[in-house]
Amino acid sequence: MSEVTSALLAGAIVLALVLHLAWQARVSRSRASMALAVEQGRIRTVIADAANVSDGTAGVITWEGSWNSQRVQVRTIVDTLATRKLPARWLSVSITEEVAVPATFDMMMRPGSPTSFSNFDHLEHTLPKAPGFPAEAVLRTDRRVARFPQGLIASHIEIFAEGRAKEMLITPKGIRIVWLLAEADRARYGVFRQAEFGDATLDAALIERLLVSVSALRDAINKSERQAA
Repeated sequence: MSEVTSALLAGAIVLALVLHLAWQARVSRSRASMALAVEQGRIRTVIADAANVSDGTAGVITWEGSWNSQRVQVRTIVDTLATRKLPARWLSVSITEEVAVPATFDMMMRPGSPTSFSNFDHLEHTLPKAPGFPAEAVLRTDRRVARFPQGLIASHIEIFAEGRAKEMLITPKGIRIVWLLAEADRARYGVFRQAEFGDATLDAALIERLLVSVSALRDAINKSERQAA
């Protein structure tokens, strides 16, 4: 084989590879667009006026709307931090309405490494736990002297017994639960370093369950504060 023929063959192989990668990228974008439309449809079965307000942050999609006359937010986060064994896809469900607490209260389950969805690691003060909290939970706040109705909060975290709820964040501006939707396929991530989550998509029933849980806790905290006043 002549040098010219070899060069032409090598060029053809490179061109074929470039075209294949471009095709794969188009297919990936098309699938992502279709998946986003499906998930938005499911969200709107629970939050009829949900609007995509994402700011372009990679791996983060955010919807906002109203549910039961309360402002709410639903967010999905793909966490690919190197400290994790596998990338994870998280679901964050929040009610962004006033809550009668004096500071930030953050309960994190098994806080072994930093996450891309929480400022838990930046909270300076660890709180002693009242009875009723899971053994794996760690409580932190941004104000050492703040007092929280821990007994009341502990009576509203049954959903954490399922093992997929990761965080409960309570601030004066709202309450959030973060839920593990899926971890990336181990084999594909190990070989290709691609975070593929299979068929793990948003489920309308799960979103509503989390909203109901967060709303019940908010109502209980605010009612307790009114009665104490």
